[in-house]
Amino acid sequence: MATNRLEILQSLVTQNPSDAFARYGLAMEHVKAGDLELAVAEFRTVLANNPSYTYAYFHGGQTLEKLGRSDDARQLYEEGIETSARIGDQKALSELQAAVEMLPL
Repeated sequence: MATNRLEILQSLVTQNPSDAFARYGLAMEHVKAGDLELAVAEFRTVLANNPSYTYAYFHGGQTLEKLGRSDDARQLYEEGIETSARIGDQKALSELQAAVEMLPL
C-alpha cells in the first residue's frame, strides 16, 4: 500500500509541483519508507513554496534529528517558531518550542 501511496503522491507533485499538501504527504511517505534525505528535501521544498506550512518545520526537524543533524534541526525548528509566532499558530508554536527544548545542547 505504501508504494501505491508514494506513487500517487509523486504523480500529484509532478502534476502540480507547488501543491504543499501533496508534497508534504510525499515527504511523510519518504519518512515512513526510511528515505530520510529525500524527506528532508521535500520538507524544504514545501517551505520554499509555502513558508507558512508549519507542520513541515516540525516534521522536517524531526527527520533531521533522525539523521543525527541536531544543529540543522534546531535551525529549522527556530525558523518554524518565528513563522508560527508571526502567523499566530499557537499550537505549532508550542510544539516547535518543545522540540527545541528537547534537543541536546
